[in-house]
Amino acid sequence: MKIGIPKEIKNNENRVGMTPAGVAEFIRHGHEVMVQHTAGEGSGFSDDEYAGVGAEIVPTIEDVYASAEMIVKVKEPIAPEYELVREGQLLFTYFHFACEEELTHAMIARKGVCLAYETVQLDNRQLPLLIPMSEVAGRMAAINAAYYLQKTKGGMGKLISGVPGVRPTRVLVLGGGTVGEAAARLAAGMGAEVTITDVSLPRLRQLEMELPANVHTLYSSEHNIRQELPLTDVVIGSVLVPGDKAPHLITRDMLSLMQKGTILVDVAIDQGGCFETSRPTTHSEPTYEVDGIVHYCVANIPGAVPNTSTMALTNATLRYALALADKGWQQACRDDVALRRGLNIVEGKVVFKAVADVFSLPYTPVEEVLS
Repeated sequence: MKIGIPKEIKNNENRVGMTPAGVAEFIRHGHEVMVQHTAGEGSGFSDDEYAGVGAEIVPTIEDVYASAEMIVKVKEPIAPEYELVREGQLLFTYFHFACEEELTHAMIARKGVCLAYETVQLDNRQLPLLIPMSEVAGRMAAINAAYYLQKTKGGMGKLISGVPGVRPTRVLVLGGGTVGEAAARLAAGMGAEVTITDVSLPRLRQLEMELPANVHTLYSSEHNIRQELPLTDVVIGSVLVPGDKAPHLITRDMLSLMQKGTILVDVAIDQGGCFETSRPTTHSEPTYEVDGIVHYCVANIPGAVPNTSTMALTNATLRYALALADKGWQQACRDDVALRRGLNIVEGKVVFKAVADVFSLPYTPVEEVLS
């Protein structure tokens, strides 16, 4: 199979779809790999490294899309890429369709095969291709919260750890999944007093046992969240409903309960955000204020640490990408139910129900496109 790895063109997105080590595995399996010129530079990988393992370096993104049977990338195609997608071409990347109506309609029109990292799901409900970026995003959420707490950055002027005689910052983490656990662990490691919420009591028990002593668990309800907000300096939103929009756990009226300069970090912004006042921001303009509350809603947080992120993502995606290349997407999805759950749009048909429902689109069961 011909594999194409384009350069990411989303704002300040420095990750790349595959490391040279990953490309070497495709070559070893007998596939051809085309890498766009300088695609890996932002992550610290040169054209020479890709060429050294057998990849063909091509000059433009148009060259990649024109020849590749499968595109492996990091973020969803943006408007300049829509027209490059060919009918029947397989795109293996993050899509987050449920909060991207324009993208959804564009991919339906282009009749590509859209297999989304974020909805590949194991029987135990784990999301193996979301976990590595969730681990990065959770850690970065805590780091960025500590940074923006500075008065010069719009925060209330608190040091996240406090100092002897001065209490540490209070951090509220909404959602006890991979992102939430990573955020809570790092915030606690920096010395903050952390509360993490979830609706699953078994998960809260697990977190209680595994996280440091300065992390406390709380059942997630609107009442409990409202009670916490006046005492909280940082809120990290990390709620995920696979393939669907995130629920709004912080509504506009709740902002009045918070102290001016409180930091809201919405890691769920890729799925529409879990704060009602959230809107996507970029690494070049990461924050804005609403009623004196600082919002950090960067949609590609791991893009700030692309070397780490690209290696972690390749570690997770490689075996699935190899299966798609070795068997073809139809057979690979028949053989692996987790991979099958990643199919969202197939040649003009929406085969992921949550996406069809959110935009009132016709739904086609995935089994029909694999029969």
